[in-house]
Amino acid sequence: MEGSVDGKAKVSNAATDSSTSEETLSKNARKKELKNKQKEEERRLKEEEKAKKIPRVRNLQPLMMKIWTQQYKSIPDQYKLSFFSGHLYYNVKPPAFILPWFFLQQYYENRLKYLAAQKATGGEPYPHKFPVSMSVVEYIDKYGGLNNGEHLEDVTVNLAGRIMSKRSSSSKLFFYDLHGTGAKVQVMADASKSDMNEAEFSSFHSNVKRGDIVGVKGFPGKTKRGELSIFPKSFIVLSHCLHMMPRQKAKGASDDGHLKKLEEWVPGSVRNPETYVLKDQETRYRQRYLDLMLNTEVRLIFKTRARIISYVRSFLDNLDFLEVETPMMNMIAGGAAARPFVTHHNELNMRLFMRIAPELYLKQLVVGELGRVYEIGKQFRNEGIDLTHNPEFTTCEFYMAFADYYDLMELTEKMLSGMVKELTGGYKIKYHANGLDKDPIEIDFTPPFRRIDMIEELEKMANLNIPKDLSSDEANKYLKDACMKLEIKCPPPETTARLLDKLVGHFLEETCVNPTYIINHPEIMSPLAKWHRNKPGLTERFELFINKHELCNAYTELNDPVVQRQRFAEQLKDRQSGDDEAMALDETFCMALEYGLPPTGGWGMGIDRLTMLLTDSQNIKEVLLFPAMKPQDEPSAKELSAMLN
Repeated sequence: MEGSVDGKAKVSNAATDSSTSEETLSKNARKKELKNKQKEEERRLKEEEKAKKIPRVRNLQPLMMKIWTQQYKSIPDQYKLSFFSGHLYYNVKPPAFILPWFFLQQYYENRLKYLAAQKATGGEPYPHKFPVSMSVVEYIDKYGGLNNGEHLEDVTVNLAGRIMSKRSSSSKLFFYDLHGTGAKVQVMADASKSDMNEAEFSSFHSNVKRGDIVGVKGFPGKTKRGELSIFPKSFIVLSHCLHMMPRQKAKGASDDGHLKKLEEWVPGSVRNPETYVLKDQETRYRQRYLDLMLNTEVRLIFKTRARIISYVRSFLDNLDFLEVETPMMNMIAGGAAARPFVTHHNELNMRLFMRIAPELYLKQLVVGELGRVYEIGKQFRNEGIDLTHNPEFTTCEFYMAFADYYDLMELTEKMLSGMVKELTGGYKIKYHANGLDKDPIEIDFTPPFRRIDMIEELEKMANLNIPKDLSSDEANKYLKDACMKLEIKCPPPETTARLLDKLVGHFLEETCVNPTYIINHPEIMSPLAKWHRNKPGLTERFELFINKHELCNAYTELNDPVVQRQRFAEQLKDRQSGDDEAMALDETFCMALEYGLPPTGGWGMGIDRLTMLLTDSQNIKEVLLFPAMKPQDEPSAKELSAMLN
């Protein structure tokens, strides 16, 4: 028994020692971990403090490049490389982003020297004319069926385009990818088939660079591997690209070796800008010519935009609408609730507004017996810039005598569903509504579109009982309290119309993914719309929402001049209370109504937003060739001093 007890005691003591040891180790580990955390926190605080003192390099790049360029140009050629190594002339090393720029600068200067040498010897680096016999696409269509290794040496073809790829197997054989009209073909420049001698051939082709626009005169044929090519007898550079072009990553070989039409994206399908040669958004939007040159899909986006406008125009023309133009500068900013751009006419010494909508002019034309009119054009609104708003944008508006908003809903469904089917081949499209990193959603344009009554649906979804008289103080207070309770912010002034708009945006618009009409807006939200024939206080108006954004706005037009003046007076009250988006009284328009506007339906649609939907674009800048951009940051004197020192 004693042995047994002693054994147990030893085991117990061993366990206790082990426990104590583990506890000691655990405490030491915790202390070590705590010290590491403290050190990490100290390091983080130091970095934050340092970051506050050092300006962001990205914002300084444009001006810094100007400064380094000036300094660089002042250095003799033999010392330039030393200058950029931070030796000899200066004791300061250039910022990291300058070094790759240095090589680009050297490339640019070498190109300028080459052109200067050409001019000095009587050459013409920019010829006036080159006779093109067919486009690259036509060339592919005509000669794509040749057999492997077949050459048509008795046929002469003149092609022109931009060189986007250059390869060589020797000084006597160069290969180029010639791009033009959305397609590419190989140029196989062989010294033995050229009108130059070997030395001239080698010298000339060594100075042909990616990005150059060239003219090629030669014969068609295919290589032994089946690559459709043109074999030049003469080769001329028509315009020189002085800057180094970004390189495109090589893709896998096509199954059809001779087919060189570029892979085409189609409207209604998803896009992936991460696959673009030029990815940086700032560069793409500020230098759109580079974007169009390097990214094939971008050209297709703007071709799709043109097809959308063409379809709308054709659709309305076939319904006997007349396309018209109305002034873009007006004495009164009317036709919509928006803040205008203001300009000044020097000769007349008067203030003018860039138009926010063409509506009031178009309705005057209907008064003048032009029963069906439309205009596709620019509008200007001095408001915020975001993913769906640009200060300058394109709309289509039409006015149709003897029609009401029911007719317009039917017409809208025919137009949009027909357009989507023509452009995509079906009624359903894919769209990255939640960002490119999320799966795309499907939007279905199959008619008829869903319809929801604004006030009825709002009361149902928000559990509200809105007072019937929406022009009353009681209604305004009720909606203020509702917004406060539901934590929905409405910037001042808190007019009833603005409060309702915020509530609708929060509860109804969020449900409108597939095309949905929100109908029967209150009169206080629709000063130009006609009162509802069955529902007092409401109007015969609809807004079409797709992917939670408004695309169309339409209504049965108000044609009673007395009521129209009353509505303008109510808008004036909102303006006086601080709502600078409220409409001003347009007496010229009211006088036109006194001559008689027939029962009319009016309709407007945003071309840019529709293009966004059909091209899988999440940013309106993607569908505007030259979008509004903020000026590039200029550093302060303090930041500049810190950078240089």
